[in-house]
Amino acid sequence: MILITGGAGFIGANFVLDWLKTSEEPVLNLDKLTYAGSLDNLAGVRDDPRHVFVRGDIADQELVPRLLAKYRPRAIVNFAAESHVERSIHGPAEFIGTNIVGTFNLLEASREYWPGLDEASRAAFRFLHVSTDEVFGSLRPDDPPFRESSPYAPNSPYASSKAASDHLVRAYNRTYGLPVLTTNCSNNYGPHQHPEKLIPLMIHNALAGQALPLHGDGQIIRDWLYVADHCHAIRIVLEKGRAGERYNIGGWNEKSNLEVVLTLCRILDELSPRVQGSFAELITFVKDRPGQDRRYAMDATKLERELGWRPQETFESGIVKTVRWYLDRDDYGRPTDTPMDGGGAQPEG
Repeated sequence: MILITGGAGFIGANFVLDWLKTSEEPVLNLDKLTYAGSLDNLAGVRDDPRHVFVRGDIADQELVPRLLAKYRPRAIVNFAAESHVERSIHGPAEFIGTNIVGTFNLLEASREYWPGLDEASRAAFRFLHVSTDEVFGSLRPDDPPFRESSPYAPNSPYASSKAASDHLVRAYNRTYGLPVLTTNCSNNYGPHQHPEKLIPLMIHNALAGQALPLHGDGQIIRDWLYVADHCHAIRIVLEKGRAGERYNIGGWNEKSNLEVVLTLCRILDELSPRVQGSFAELITFVKDRPGQDRRYAMDATKLERELGWRPQETFESGIVKTVRWYLDRDDYGRPTDTPMDGGGAQPEG
């Protein structure tokens, strides 16, 4: 069994669904079910006995050790995080609590759990920490993409909290020998993403006939990674990555926000046209947010060279799949009151 934290959120849920589709190994899924996590994301495995869901907080100092002792996972993959930059600007405390204190608690529990395993299990155990490109700060237009050796320069409370958690993970390897892995990914997109993020927000607003707000001049550049490609990369790092190492995961798809939104409008014009005019007419430029990073880009050469991973989706193929997924699910962003039952759900915590 493996332990997935944050497995009801966007990337975590995609990982759980993919894992159970391609593996017989059970998953223990620990998620707090904040606004960004939903059991609806896991509807496909609701009745799967291999999926054990526990509602709880990674910062719970009693729950996490109890779960490790009871289920004896061979690996931990930590997706749990507060991740919305604007929310971190207006309310940073939750980001400190989850991203720093929560990761620290997972590491402490792992430090106590790991030495008690038998020799073979101890050698095979891995703690994989999922992080972000935002820890590296902002690139100038002509700068090369971030590499694993790039210096940290976080510019938002969110990025700073993830940088701190990355440093804790590294320290637990250097100080205690805990076999950790760290991945830093670029901007993800795809099914099950919360509608506060750029792509689902624009799809939702466009279909509702509302403004499509773009920060500043719309020339904020991000490297876009289809979520299924990200999940595949994490599986490979978990299986083949060298303990103590970190790996950048990127899509090799640098796009400005304006270019992304214009692409979405073009696809929507084809698949779900307005009565009159193009969706692009709804684009509105709004005031930029504080501390905005102008450009991110990831060099994933190490991951390709050492572990043989490359993204399977281009931005053009992945974005069409994404739009079609949201068009088929017009209620994707609504609040849910799904009860905690079925599919191996556990009432612990």
